[in-house]
Amino acid sequence: MEVQIFGVRKSADTRKAQRFFAERRIKVHFVDLMERAASLGELRRFAQKFGASNLVDRNSRTFTDLGLQYAQLSDEKWLLKLTEEPLLLKMPLVRNGNALTVGAQESTWKEWTAR
Repeated sequence: MEVQIFGVRKSADTRKAQRFFAERRIKVHFVDLMERAASLGELRRFAQKFGASNLVDRNSRTFTDLGLQYAQLSDEKWLLKLTEEPLLLKMPLVRNGNALTVGAQESTWKEWTAR
């Protein structure tokens, strides 16, 4: 089993995900979104399952600073905005093969490791 985690090092939930998989000796490929933004194709994979607007962290400081509280954007425009501004994403985005999670989803991760 190998998981891919998209997030930033300063995010508590991202560190929580890294620690969760490390404690279980599961190989993790970490993508720091401050160094390399997630590709549009990768974000589309998450958006197909959860919806693009559900990937947006509406409680983040970046969301408020950019004045997006009243924005009415299509899914495609949200995806473009998320590639430009990775701090708008709910973190972490975790991928295990075709299984995906957004945010700290420890119960789902436990199901993955139980298999």
